[in-house]
Amino acid sequence: MAKIIDGIYFIQGQDEFIPDSHTYVIGEPSSMDLSLIDVGLAGKGKYKIQSILRDGIELNAIKRIIMTHTHFDHIGCISEILNEIPHAELWIHSKEAELLEKGDDRAVYGMEMFKDMCQMQYGLAPDAFKLKVHKKLEGSEKFLLGNMEWEIIHIPGHSSGGIALYNKEKKVLIPGDVVYADYAIGRFDLFGADARELKNSLLKLSKLEVDILLPGHNQLVKGLPSDYILRTLKMWEPYLV
Repeated sequence: MAKIIDGIYFIQGQDEFIPDSHTYVIGEPSSMDLSLIDVGLAGKGKYKIQSILRDGIELNAIKRIIMTHTHFDHIGCISEILNEIPHAELWIHSKEAELLEKGDDRAVYGMEMFKDMCQMQYGLAPDAFKLKVHKKLEGSEKFLLGNMEWEIIHIPGHSSGGIALYNKEKKVLIPGDVVYADYAIGRFDLFGADARELKNSLLKLSKLEVDILLPGHNQLVKGLPSDYILRTLKMWEPYLV
């Protein structure tokens, strides 16, 4: 696990045939009130847990798992993680939380063909993602997590219930797959995605002061140019109609 700044730690995704999302750990370790942001691909739970333990963090300090969205590469190993930290609450935006609680996994797999492939490759049961969600997020909430204040921002478009976490003091943005650090954005052709909503979400994020960008995949950026998200939006705007 790598330290980004005080209170924010990074476990790099281990990509295979299917990408594995990065996992972030937020909160001051001494607070014993830590949060995992996304967990990653099926089969990666052991790697993520070992990364946490290797840095001397006690699993009982992890109080919640917050999902930026519920695509398979972000939530695939949730059962593996919950087996190790069964006390952790699961926080997801209501639009995707309600689907999971009903056993509707369309927001996990995105398309039926991908679902069939994943279930076969990873031996997943049909109800693998029927989950209890402890807190249904809406956006605009502010939480003190591990002695750090984080704002939840609803950013649909890549998925219906996508969220970003924003720390205004440190100017840190965790946007899931809505925007990356290489002028790329999340795809908008899966279940629950919408190109126009993605455009609006990027515009919303472009108004924030962001110095550190921590996306769901690929590289991280410190010292992000102030107009980076707006320039990325302008590049993609012709397609977001």
